[in-house]
Amino acid sequence: QVQLVESGGGLVQAGGSLRLSCAVSGIAVNSWHMGWFRQDPGKEREFVDAIRPDSSTYTDSVKGRFTIARDNAKNTVYLQMNSLNPEDTAVYYCAARWGDATPDWDYWGQGTQVTVSS
Repeated sequence: QVQLVESGGGLVQAGGSLRLSCAVSGIAVNSWHMGWFRQDPGKEREFVDAIRPDSSTYTDSVKGRFTIARDNAKNTVYLQMNSLNPEDTAVYYCAARWGDATPDWDYWGQGTQVTVSS
């Protein structure tokens, strides 16, 4: 049984940082594409970033505020979020898929709430 369990969300002031964790069981994070999404109520789910088995990322985190990483020994994926602003408020979800040939993701976590106050 595959499980993805997010943690690390909470309330933070604008300009602050949070690190989200996604603890995975049932699959190996270094063999799957692992991604982070977010969704604000009333809005569509938004892709944040993902990491491939070869450790390359879908986006260029150097230019962004968010950085995705994984710890193979802990089978955990992280999302480091810096310089947060109120527009980053959302439920953040971890997801996994075997390849990137299709837009579908196979497994999802339950989400963790991130609230950024101004």
